[in-house]
Amino acid sequence: MSPLTIALTKGRILEETLPLFAAAGIEPLEDIQKSRKLIFETTSQNVRLLILRGIDVPTYVEFGAADVGVSGKDTLIEHNSKSYYEPLDLHIAKCKMMTAGMKGETLKPGRIRVATKYVNLAKRYYAEQGRQADIIKLYGAMELAPVMNLCDEIVDIVDTGNTLRANGLEPRDVIGDISSRLIVNKASMKMKHKEIEALIDAVGTAVRERLAA
Repeated sequence: MSPLTIALTKGRILEETLPLFAAAGIEPLEDIQKSRKLIFETTSQNVRLLILRGIDVPTYVEFGAADVGVSGKDTLIEHNSKSYYEPLDLHIAKCKMMTAGMKGETLKPGRIRVATKYVNLAKRYYAEQGRQADIIKLYGAMELAPVMNLCDEIVDIVDTGNTLRANGLEPRDVIGDISSRLIVNKASMKMKHKEIEALIDAVGTAVRERLAA
């Protein structure tokens, strides 16, 4: 049988994921942070890790290039696929999905412009609010958009809110709580059920122990 392939998200999520997998007996044989490689063998003979941009993890899992993945809930909501299971909340990389705008300004009535990289999520949110919104897709520096009058409001993930405040913005409405999740390809769950169930159990135990500490 082919190795169990796990797609991990670069950056903060990776840093918080690796200790959970280590507690489950899965550690890369090389230092991921010091390598330019994207595929890593592990201490578990039949498990390998892929290191990807967060936005690509659900796609790799959806199409079976990876059996399992770790992805932020924000990315999963935006991806909006039914082609994988989401069996475990890892309770890491926690933040909030929020709207934000210029400090002290009230959102104008009528149609508004909203800048975000979460286009599908924003469309659904404003439709649910009964608000007409033109969504402008940006890939970064979201806080600059209201300052330069590109938009009336932004939708983005917020951790401490310090970046917003440093740019004259303030958080407004909470759309949802965000954390990282373990996702599993549906076909892989059938073909490699024993291995994946063991992984979910081991990582789930590590998560519970971390929360109890």
